[in-house]
Amino acid sequence: MKFDLAVTVREQAGKGAARSMRRAGKVPAVLYGQGESILLSVTPTDLVKILKSHAGSSALISLTLEGAKSKPNRTALLRDYQVDPVSGALLHADLFEVSMSKPIRVKIPIQVIGSIPAGVKEGGVLHHNMREVYVECLPSVLPDHIEVDASPLTIGSGIHVKEITAHEGVRFLDDPDQMVVSVAVPISDAKLEALLTSGVGGAEPEIVAKGKEAGEGAPGAEAAKAGAAATAGEGKAGEKKEAEKKK
Repeated sequence: MKFDLAVTVREQAGKGAARSMRRAGKVPAVLYGQGESILLSVTPTDLVKILKSHAGSSALISLTLEGAKSKPNRTALLRDYQVDPVSGALLHADLFEVSMSKPIRVKIPIQVIGSIPAGVKEGGVLHHNMREVYVECLPSVLPDHIEVDASPLTIGSGIHVKEITAHEGVRFLDDPDQMVVSVAVPISDAKLEALLTSGVGGAEPEIVAKGKEAGEGAPGAEAAKAGAAATAGEGKAGEKKEAEKKK
């Protein structure tokens, strides 16, 4: 999917300029790539429309740069963006310019299609192990998403990256043996209860230092023994003197 987006080249940078721009109903943005970076001003609703599309960050954007000194028409991807953590309002966007003649690498969302998998009908649990796949292709053949038909899956089976049908001109970069979608064996109530109670009533934790063993071999242990021996010796000497006095 391709979107048209009109942006305005701006000269001022910094937090003050960004705040003024937002008060005026615009959002600061930057266009990177092709050896340069250009400061832009964008209408937030136009960017939000792209973000809410199913293509998302993989959507090609046909830019019209108002006030550009050269190349007013360019093609880009929405690389990153920031939103206000409280209001959710769009605060900033990073666009990456692409060349239509050079391959790009981008993550494409995975869309599971087909009827309910056979294994799910038998009580299995469907797992979406991957939500997107990393691909390389020319921008002109960049797909909006990759479809995976999970309907024939039975319990214990799955579909790997190497088993996905790729679009012409699209190459997958993820591990071919990585699982994309699978149907797992359902866990029984007895097994779940056993897992939850396995840590209850276990052995008493080992005490690291205990009595005499804690002192043996520890730093200062010999000094402690010598001090104890000296104290005992002093006690015996005092008892001997006291006995002589009584005589």
